Amino acid sequence: MIYQDTLQFALQLDEQDTLKSFRNEFLMPKHNGHDAVYLCGNSLGLQPRSAKKYIQDQLNAWEDNAVEGWFMGDEPWLKYHKALLAPLSGILGAKQTEITVMNSLTVNLHLLMVSFYKPTAKRYKILMEAGAFPSDQYAVESQAHFHGFDPKDAIVEVAPRAGETTLRTEDILKSIADNANELALVLFSGINYYTGQFFDLEAIAKAGHAIGAVVGFDLAHAAGNVPLKLHEWDADFACWCSYKYMNSGPGGISGIFVHEKHFGDKSLNRFAGWWGYRRDKQFLMAPGFEPENGAEGWNVSTSPILLMALHKASLDIFEKAGGLQALRAKSETLTGYLEYLIGEVNKKYGEEVYSIITPADKTQRGCQLSIVCRRDAKAIFNYLAANDVVGDWREPDVIRLSPVPLYNSYADVYQAAESLFKALDAVK
Repeated sequence: MIYQDTLQFALQLDEQDTLKSFRNEFLMPKHNGHDAVYLCGNSLGLQPRSAKKYIQDQLNAWEDNAVEGWFMGDEPWLKYHKALLAPLSGILGAKQTEITVMNSLTVNLHLLMVSFYKPTAKRYKILMEAGAFPSDQYAVESQAHFHGFDPKDAIVEVAPRAGETTLRTEDILKSIADNANELALVLFSGINYYTGQFFDLEAIAKAGHAIGAVVGFDLAHAAGNVPLKLHEWDADFACWCSYKYMNSGPGGISGIFVHEKHFGDKSLNRFAGWWGYRRDKQFLMAPGFEPENGAEGWNVSTSPILLMALHKASLDIFEKAGGLQALRAKSETLTGYLEYLIGEVNKKYGEEVYSIITPADKTQRGCQLSIVCRRDAKAIFNYLAANDVVGDWREPDVIRLSPVPLYNSYADVYQAAESLFKALDAVK
């Protein structure tokens, strides 16, 4: 597409957008009495208009049925999570039996590492990207400590080359090969939270398995954002959150993927709970844990129905929109338009004040562009916020903007770029 730096062009794209009606499915925050330009779905997605109804439906079920709500009504709670699996299957590229919905992200990461980080005296190292989200770093450090290893020795971090900001796939694969005899686990983000780089997960999984390591992914910034094929890529496990691109509320329910090849592996450790017990015998209350077949066997605690109702409200919108594949083309165009406009801002100003560190290759990024401000970075971010553009800030000089195809428009992107340009004079 040949882009143009005019509001008229942006409005024309919006008029032609077959997904434009889905913006009305969400509640846009108000700034100064009008809709904000909300480009922060990478941190917290917007509230679906239907969320209150979905919550109210379950409050009504609780009111009407009390404890019998687990078995009675239009959506008995005992099986409520089942309604989430079909849309998640499409979003994640997984079989429904390979998915379950539970807990929060870092809790799930720990539970999965109980099963899939099985260090020995010789093969005990964990490979991950340098600059992973701190929660992942802390989780991995604590797992190394728990197994009696020094994290400084047990954790191998792959960093960008000198003078570069993103990782080269060849360097990730080389680091896996270089540590072939010592790696127990390769644990990578799907998308790096800081740079917005979408890693080649298929290549990473293949390389990790080739040297005998287990491969898992944290999909916090990837799930609901970019196409995933977890089953086909042969990932051993994955986990994600739902409150970013899946719009399921602050601190919303998480989920896990476990590849079906592991279902019959009785050598895997797991921290068990009654909710993961085999369903056909669950109410016998028998001693001795027998897991439900599939990912549900990793469940521990009772389903939080109200959180799942919020998740369902958003996932139903994904289904109405035609799933993630239908959204991806718009996502690429929105992000491409923002990239183009930022380049135009630099040209008009006569200086490259804004530098995008997210890969230019659309196959290596999702909705997010991470923009380095070469001067007055925090003041420019504050100017955006004061002028109704909601992004987020990362030290020391990065503004992250993420146009989301379900609810953002091309006019949003144009207005954000206009504010980036006006900020250059306003903060002098």
